[in-house]
Amino acid sequence: MDYYSNQISRLIEELSCLPGIGSKSAARLAFHLIHMPLEDVDRLASTIVEAKRNVRYCKECCTLTDQEVCPICSNSKRDHKTIMVVENTRDLAAYEKTGKYSGVYHVLHGAISPMLGIGPEDIRLKELIGRLEGDVNEVIIATNSSLEGETTAMYISKLIKPAGIKVSRIASGVPVGGDLEYIDEVTLLRALEGRTEL
Repeated sequence: MDYYSNQISRLIEELSCLPGIGSKSAARLAFHLIHMPLEDVDRLASTIVEAKRNVRYCKECCTLTDQEVCPICSNSKRDHKTIMVVENTRDLAAYEKTGKYSGVYHVLHGAISPMLGIGPEDIRLKELIGRLEGDVNEVIIATNSSLEGETTAMYISKLIKPAGIKVSRIASGVPVGGDLEYIDEVTLLRALEGRTEL
């Protein structure tokens, strides 16, 4: 039985198609939107449409931007000889928030996953290889510590090493505030292998 009118039901249905939004969250959002002033809803709708029309891939690093070249790649103060490879734009933003990395990035938009049918040709590896023909000293692989992330890291490493470019992998291990007794064996092993001298 439908509790809501056709328009409200359609709005809830469309909102529930968004990732991470279930039917209850979609209903809350729908009623929030309905109670918003019309000009605020118009502004939100036009912002979504403008973003969809204008956001594209940076021609250098493949991150999402509304310019031909993103602000990071166009910044002459960045170290363009060091490229950090990440899986998606959210990972790039996470590293930028640290304020400690001064190189540039390359966004793959995914990871190799044979089980899901995602191969090397389905992510932005060809563009990365093209960038390595320039003056690059180091490639830092910062893919996730998942099976897919590790597979992608190994594949990239094997691809790049013959070119004589330094390839490194971000350390992974025990999170700050984590209790050792609750951490899995693989994470503990990584923490041990990635130890540094004090």
